[in-house]
Amino acid sequence: MAVGLIEPDSLMPVKGIRLSAVVAGIKKNKTNDLVLIELAEASQCAAVFTKNKFCAAPVNLAKANLASAATRYLLINSGNANAGTGEQGMRDARQSCQAVAAHAACDAAQILPFSTGVIGQNLPVEKIEKALPEAFAQLAEDSWLIAGRGIMTTDTRLKGISRQLQLQERTVTVTGISKGAGMIQPDMATMLSYIATDAAISNELLQDCLQEIVDVSFNSITVDSDTSTNDACVLMATGQAGNEIIVEKNDDYIALYNVLREVSLYLAQAIIRDAEGATKFITLEVKSAATTAEARQVAYTVAHSPLVKTALFASDPNWGRILAAVGRAGVDFELEKIRIYLGDVCIVSNGGRDPAYTEEQGQQIMNQAEILIRIELETGKQSARIWTSDLSYDYVKINAEYRS
Repeated sequence: MAVGLIEPDSLMPVKGIRLSAVVAGIKKNKTNDLVLIELAEASQCAAVFTKNKFCAAPVNLAKANLASAATRYLLINSGNANAGTGEQGMRDARQSCQAVAAHAACDAAQILPFSTGVIGQNLPVEKIEKALPEAFAQLAEDSWLIAGRGIMTTDTRLKGISRQLQLQERTVTVTGISKGAGMIQPDMATMLSYIATDAAISNELLQDCLQEIVDVSFNSITVDSDTSTNDACVLMATGQAGNEIIVEKNDDYIALYNVLREVSLYLAQAIIRDAEGATKFITLEVKSAATTAEARQVAYTVAHSPLVKTALFASDPNWGRILAAVGRAGVDFELEKIRIYLGDVCIVSNGGRDPAYTEEQGQQIMNQAEILIRIELETGKQSARIWTSDLSYDYVKINAEYRS
């Protein structure tokens, strides 16, 4: 059940990007599980990856290839993570890239591989190789929706968005797709995200822009505090919109940044809305903190509390669970000054239950599908905002039966 998430009817093509999705037979349900994305020559490509020490073989290879050559193709498979597979995993990832390069008549270093699915199983490279001719034959500019479904695993909804803006009297398009529903926690999550624009921008600025938008979007969500071995976010710029290349953080950069930020925020929040078993979409705001780091620490402590998350699932205004989570966050504050709100209703002030608070007020907020929890520490001027979900019976069921 996706909370307020509606699949897009269409996604705008991006000049210089072609995509396809085919059935390679990696997934048991025989749906599309191999996605190919082609970038026009001279395109720029930036990426950020998981910080999990057990990062998957394709993550290591994608990092190396991105640093050594101009990217031309992205190869994404779902149904198998190729993680926890040792040297064999690296050989399989390399072989997959070599197979793409052979079809495209380019260098294998120009291929970025990505995988998502079950950890600890060897990648069936032969299935990928067999499916590649069809993947190349089906490459098309208008295949964003098909590609978006091809990268899904436990997702119940396609996550995609398109936006346009004007730069130097040129129309610039931004389109993005993501997958992710569980094992979601910053640095990054069990998520893959691919965002493309036809704007012309330098590679250095593209990487800076990506890191900034990831920090306020994909690194500001959590479902279950588990960080994946495979996650990645890729930002591509083909330069085919016709604008003069952006080489400094001027007004054009700010305009492009704002749209890219909007797209990434939507995709990140879509992951939370479609979190495994989610029935609630929760925004956590921590304000008036001494530092941004402390604000995020408090927010994540509340978001990761199983007691808070199960109370949210039950629509139970058990505000003591929120209070207890804030108190164990490891951040200094004065009990008499802190205030905690459910929506606009103050539930905690002066070190305890707010005198004006009633159970009926709390129940009215908790019955909603989208809930704001606001915490005001009164220790400084910094703030943070993150998004999370509740913890339901279905989350346990989905993950208990994940490999069956």
